[in-house]
Amino acid sequence: MDLSTPTSTFVDTPPAQRLHGPDVARAVALIGVVVMNFRGYLLLRADRPTGDGWAEQLLDPWDGPLATRFAATFVLVAGVGVTLLTRRAVDDPLRMPARITEMRWRLVRRGVLLYAVGLVLDEVWPGTILPYYGIMFVLAAMVFTWRTTWVVLAGVVTVAGSSALRLWRFDRNRDGHSTTWLTAPGDDSVRRYVFDVVVNGTHPLLPWFAFLCAGIVLGRAISANRWRPAALTVGGLLVVVAWMLSSTATSEFGEIAFSLDPYDRGLAYVTSALGTALVAYAAIDWLAEHLPNATEPLRRAGQLTLSLYLLHIAVFNLVVDWLGWIEPAGVGSALAFAATFWLAAVATGVAWQRRFGRGPAEYVYRAFGG
Repeated sequence: MDLSTPTSTFVDTPPAQRLHGPDVARAVALIGVVVMNFRGYLLLRADRPTGDGWAEQLLDPWDGPLATRFAATFVLVAGVGVTLLTRRAVDDPLRMPARITEMRWRLVRRGVLLYAVGLVLDEVWPGTILPYYGIMFVLAAMVFTWRTTWVVLAGVVTVAGSSALRLWRFDRNRDGHSTTWLTAPGDDSVRRYVFDVVVNGTHPLLPWFAFLCAGIVLGRAISANRWRPAALTVGGLLVVVAWMLSSTATSEFGEIAFSLDPYDRGLAYVTSALGTALVAYAAIDWLAEHLPNATEPLRRAGQLTLSLYLLHIAVFNLVVDWLGWIEPAGVGSALAFAATFWLAAVATGVAWQRRFGRGPAEYVYRAFGG
């Protein structure tokens, strides 16, 4: 690859030079996403509450302690991926504008594709993360050249904005004023597409963009010595701080402000979810480095996560909705379904990756996005 001229194009990192940690972490996060999705959508098909048992509460996809944690980790890993993808352009001592522009447009094209596919997919799989993921990539095209301090500040502003908006809605509703113009603009309203992506959806930019910003910063740190102990320490402290904030809330206002509920999207929730994601990433990266043979299937599967994500949706609709082979039932059914899917998916993914290198969705993704 010729890097001597501004018109040179970037190529993908050769497999031998790829860091194993991000791929393995991406695969593990997707495993958790599949478990929680299968659990949640089976509950929706059954039209019944979660249940009172410890396993039901643990795997409650909306209010449980693991709710959205895997998705948050997935977005964190995406931020790491943005840094790894763009580091040659950013670290180039010449900082050629053409190279920077090339990477910006690559991220924008990938983001637009994910957003468009996500909107279509949302019709059959409501709540998919893809449109939000796509918009985050578009924003990352602007952010990846910023200084670390500014990236951190962008994440902090995102969280502060989300928390402030939630408290404003609480205050307005308490005083008898409706905020449905923001939270429920109507399916036929153009505002819906903007408000859903920014505020109302399952993974809105406020506050989910903070996880991507954190991943961008983490991606810049992983070349430093002892970054894992630092990530584990910071992550653990964030979880403790979030728990302390939540436990000290005594008023209704405080309970909203320091809620750990994912859908309150407040300061304590983001702090806790980010801490969990940092700890998980550091631990998985360590395992990927020290147990390369054991984690090899996950590494290969982690390079096909877009294909596997789309596949798990297709399999669910086929097996549950069309063929009726699995009836909505308890948590055991969801776990067995997810485990069976992942055993088959990882085996298929490994075989496919060894033969073709990329998954079918990844081929389209790279052809359009570069």
